[in-house]
Amino acid sequence: MAHWNMHTDIPWDRFDPSKADPAFVRIVKAASLVEFNAADYVSYLKQVFPGDAQFQADAEVWGDEETQHGNSLRKWAELADPTFNFDASFKRFTEGYQQVPKEVSASVRGSRTGELIARCIVEMGTSNYYTAIKEATNEPALKILAGKIAADELRHYKLFYDALQRYRKEEGLGLLARLKVALKRVIESSDDELAYAYFAANAAPDEVYNRKTYSRLYARYAYSLYHRRHIDMMAAQLFKAVGLKPHTRLYRAVTALGWRLVRWQQRSLQTAA
Repeated sequence: MAHWNMHTDIPWDRFDPSKADPAFVRIVKAASLVEFNAADYVSYLKQVFPGDAQFQADAEVWGDEETQHGNSLRKWAELADPTFNFDASFKRFTEGYQQVPKEVSASVRGSRTGELIARCIVEMGTSNYYTAIKEATNEPALKILAGKIAADELRHYKLFYDALQRYRKEEGLGLLARLKVALKRVIESSDDELAYAYFAANAAPDEVYNRKTYSRLYARYAYSLYHRRHIDMMAAQLFKAVGLKPHTRLYRAVTALGWRLVRWQQRSLQTAA
């Protein structure tokens, strides 16, 4: 059961169109597509974790909550932009972008430990992303909605992290292999999924997808949300997922480097714009 209800726990009657920044409208449209596309991931996880009834049940709950995120973001986007056609956009997204492998019996990460590390990295990113949206927006309904989604994503991180501890003991995946999975998943965060979702949600029906153009458009708005505290939190969660202690000298070096890279990206995207 979801921890909140989109119909009763979000103050839709407080929605203020004058505070619905067009940049937020565009990224919320894209996020609604990605979040709603959870069913394929649930099927994939259940195939990768056969015989683990508890984890499969947890994955079902996770999928239901992700779907509610998509529906909630859709509702906000439709209030902000009544011309937004979610169904057409979602169809465009799923027909043009397919990341989840079909008919598999093993994780694409090479192990179930690797799969769970990758899922922790995803939840790490999304919890901080929605926290950043909550802190940046002045629109009342979106502020509360983003806060609830951020809290869900943090719980999802813990869900996958707890399962990760079980499988780490069982499979004995070494630190170097764990780091490799985590870094690969971090790099993948700049792949086509979010850029294509931004395209599917915002481009004219006859427009053709250009990866460079839409990667820049999405990143320009998304990167502008981040502050140092968000990078510090993500680094701590990443360290924890791979089995390293946060708040060490290495952690401080990584967070400093990460923040410099984000600031460089923010400046370069603004210059390009």
